[in-house]
Amino acid sequence: MLNYTITFITGLIIGSFFNVVIYRLPRGESVITPPSHCPSCNTRLKTVDLIPVLSYIIYRGKCRYCGAKISLQYPIVELLTAILYLLVYVKFGFTLEGFIYLFLISILIIISFIDLNEKIIPNLLSYSGIIIGLILSLIFNHISFLSAILGLLIPSLLLLIIALIFKGGMGIGDVKLVGMIGTFTGYLYPLIGIFIGALVGSIVFLPLLITGKIGKKTRIPFGPLISLGTIIMILYGERLIDLYWSFLF
Repeated sequence: MLNYTITFITGLIIGSFFNVVIYRLPRGESVITPPSHCPSCNTRLKTVDLIPVLSYIIYRGKCRYCGAKISLQYPIVELLTAILYLLVYVKFGFTLEGFIYLFLISILIIISFIDLNEKIIPNLLSYSGIIIGLILSLIFNHISFLSAILGLLIPSLLLLIIALIFKGGMGIGDVKLVGMIGTFTGYLYPLIGIFIGALVGSIVFLPLLITGKIGKKTRIPFGPLISLGTIIMILYGERLIDLYWSFLF
């Protein structure tokens, strides 16, 4: 129980930092300096203002200095990170594979919310992730270097073909994203992750399209959907694959 609590609290704290990255990285700002401050009044925030989730609840989602509304994204990212860290710990424990997946999921959380907010996937994250994924495959035995290379090439080439055929849908950022994921997991997880993401996207966005709330040219961020599908595969992929085969045979 103590390990569960420590993992969850660690996720909350790290998720708080992710919010800084999500806000500053697309703006070209340093994620280290200046210290955390209110974007509306620029007042430097104190420790009591930065308690994950609790500060948001205590101050009712507002800056206690100027009263500006604070986005609900902040506690969502903190809680989401904490929950996913806990789920990874439950499945993998304090193992090398677990820590590698925590790193990948951390990148996916940051990319997902940047894509939701800005409709971009920063090259800095995709390219850095690809390099780190390849290096890790050389150093550790969680995946072979060949599998990492195939994970980089196969999903990204497939998505590139789809992006070229259906122009205006998926972007090149999504292509780089699945390639980055593949360097950590091999080609299978991102391929199935694309399918799961497309399925979830259809369920969520098709009713909005039918009702006219979004148009055919509306830019739908696919990065969060790919990330969701990948995280589902990391946590439950073996069960899903076994379930799929059980239906066939």
